[in-house]
Amino acid sequence: MHAYRSHTCAELTAVNVGQTVRLSGWVHRIRDHGGVLFIDLRDHYGVTQVLCDPDSPVFSEVEKVRSEWCIRIDGEVKARDESLVNPKITTGEIEVFIRDMEVLGAAKELPLIVFGDQEYPEETRLRYRYLDLRREVMQQNMTLRSDVVASMRKRMWDKGFREYQTPIITASSPEGARDFLVPSRLHPGKFYALPQAPQQFKQLLMVSGFDKYFQIAPCFRDEDPRADRSPTDFYQLDMEMSFVTQQDVFDTIAPVIGGVFEEFGGGRKVDAPAEWPQITYADAALKYGTDKPDLRNPIEMQVVSEHFRGSGFAIFAKLLEQEGTEIRAIPAPKGGSRKFCDRMNAFAQKEGLPGMGYIFWRRTELPSEAKNNPEHPLFQAREQELVAEYGSGYKRYSVEGMPSQEDGSHMEAAGPLAKNIGPERTEAIRQQLGLGVGDAAFFLGGKPKSFEAVAGRARTVIGDELGLTDTERFAFAWIVDFPMYEADEETGAVDFSHNPFSMPQGGLDALSGDPLEVLGYQYDLACNGYEIISGAIRNHKPEIMFKAFDLAGYGEDEVRKRFGGMVNAFQYGAPPHGGCAAGVDRIVMLLADEDNLRDVMLFPMNQRAEDLMMGAPSEPGSDQLMELSLRVIPQE
Repeated sequence: MHAYRSHTCAELTAVNVGQTVRLSGWVHRIRDHGGVLFIDLRDHYGVTQVLCDPDSPVFSEVEKVRSEWCIRIDGEVKARDESLVNPKITTGEIEVFIRDMEVLGAAKELPLIVFGDQEYPEETRLRYRYLDLRREVMQQNMTLRSDVVASMRKRMWDKGFREYQTPIITASSPEGARDFLVPSRLHPGKFYALPQAPQQFKQLLMVSGFDKYFQIAPCFRDEDPRADRSPTDFYQLDMEMSFVTQQDVFDTIAPVIGGVFEEFGGGRKVDAPAEWPQITYADAALKYGTDKPDLRNPIEMQVVSEHFRGSGFAIFAKLLEQEGTEIRAIPAPKGGSRKFCDRMNAFAQKEGLPGMGYIFWRRTELPSEAKNNPEHPLFQAREQELVAEYGSGYKRYSVEGMPSQEDGSHMEAAGPLAKNIGPERTEAIRQQLGLGVGDAAFFLGGKPKSFEAVAGRARTVIGDELGLTDTERFAFAWIVDFPMYEADEETGAVDFSHNPFSMPQGGLDALSGDPLEVLGYQYDLACNGYEIISGAIRNHKPEIMFKAFDLAGYGEDEVRKRFGGMVNAFQYGAPPHGGCAAGVDRIVMLLADEDNLRDVMLFPMNQRAEDLMMGAPSEPGSDQLMELSLRVIPQE
């Protein structure tokens, strides 16, 4: 028999009853039932129940084991009583009576419990990651990750791509984030960098004539951490193709990503790649407040400035007198209650705004004779309700401007905005937004960049709280037509807004006008509110590259200094090419239904970019610094 096991802890079934077997694993849970010890023995594959009573020759030894001890047992497979069969596990029909046991690794008192669903601080989980990873959900997440990567590889090979490995030590390159620098021992005072992405190398592969490249590539960026971003390193499915248009890239990668989500999505709906909409960056910002919209939420924001221009709501009316301002509405179907509107107002205040204007529409049940008769008791009762809601200054109730319902009742608009702008404007807003009784709308105003992000978050909260978001679906959208440049709000200086290596739409001619109007062949793929792919058709012509960088303040000498290898290569017959990169960690996070990347990465850093388990970053020894010709200046 094998030294450690004849079977895994997921293999034994009723077919094995009567056999002598050997199992190895961890003590998952111990139960003492009147002198009979039951142990759930766990390995990577599953759990087997083993038991021991005083008749066993090793009973006294088994009594000593504790949770997470690593043990080997020999024993006899027995069938469980029919009433004790556990259908939740593959080995639920049997149990193993222990005849012999060896402790392979005893465990100290545990800093976190592997069995169960207890929550522990992230610091504890990361410091003792090897224990955290033993938990069932983490085993499942990491297995899922491995399977997703294998599926991606197979799908790319099936599409005629080959995998090539690009360097991990390279030159520093400004690609939107900070580099991790590596000092050179052989060249004192000079530094390598860990690649933010294989960007330049994969483009050089196209110049080298390889036509189709992919790689599951590690990328290194010194970034501020957040839930969906690692502060140090991450992996991406990186790909590049020659002689392609933007649509060719979409048609190639979409079935790969869509297929992965279908394979591992747990039955959730995945739209066919041909149905994934292509939304311009400008429209995404307008309708969703973000360039990574969650299309499971059907809410689309609209511009309603004309309804407030010159209105009785002075805040918006005066705001619209300023250049570049507008008012946007966020429809909220089924959100038509004072309570919900107050909650959203509080949300806006938490986001740093004074509040959010709103209107909600409700049915009034007063009969027509009561509506038109101030002396009618029902009219007076309704008036008291409105005075209590709006204050003593409320004007007498009227049905003017209220659309009639089929049952003869009327619909009224409520909320401070409705009172200030009047029934005609309120009704025009309702019709534009397609709302009715029981619905609401929220309003934000100013220069779009000042409130778009908050509006986008408000749209998400509204969709979630009102149950409008389809949580059993993966919804994808290509975001296209990104602006090539952006201007600093304080200095007005122009710089690249995204990837500087993208081909401008219109080529060299497009760069002769206003840089802020230039669009690039850049694109992202959004899924459920996350960016999971970013890519571009590349700028492969040196004259266009020099002009593009010149508009951002980089002269030709600077471009040659920073990107000399690529610029030189493009002078020797570079093909048109493009590609993209898909975030492996983020995709697995979505498939695992997790909210944090650290739950789908084996050994992640914490929020402060520290490895608590290995003690990184650490101080180098003086001999190491001398070898590298470096000196550390103490921070005050």
